[in-house]
Amino acid sequence: MTEGTTSAAEGGDTLTRLEQEGEIAADYLEGLLDIADLDGDIDMDVEADRASVSIISDSSSRDLQKLVGRDGEVLEALQELTRLAVHRETGDRSRLMLDIAGFRAKKRSELAQLGAQAADEVKTSGKPVKLDPMTPFERKVVHDAVAAAGLRSESEGEEPQRFVVVLPA
Repeated sequence: MTEGTTSAAEGGDTLTRLEQEGEIAADYLEGLLDIADLDGDIDMDVEADRASVSIISDSSSRDLQKLVGRDGEVLEALQELTRLAVHRETGDRSRLMLDIAGFRAKKRSELAQLGAQAADEVKTSGKPVKLDPMTPFERKVVHDAVAAAGLRSESEGEEPQRFVVVLPA
């Protein structure tokens, strides 16, 4: 086998594994929705080398807000529980991302804007900008936005007070 063939096979294996993670997560979340007596549809995808599962609803997303919680705290906990359910079935650590009622998608957009604004401020002032503490997901989105603006950033501090510092070029 050539190197290219091996890589293609590995890529197919990775996609299959991520799709399997999504299916396991969807089954777990469907059970959770049934127990909580909540309506929601589950959408599965693979994005950036990780399984992505979303719970969406045609009816009032107010019901699903219970699963998001204040500032996404319940969503973060459900994501960890879902990852554990996947780990229990597969034996592999999961990096699955969970979104409920579009909360994470909206947050991603807001954080990308925050990162771009911080980068503009650093370009103008020439001085580093420290942002408020964030979750790992939030920091990743900001780091990506800062990189897209042509600057670099670092995370500093200890959880749960870890934050992003945007640095001059």
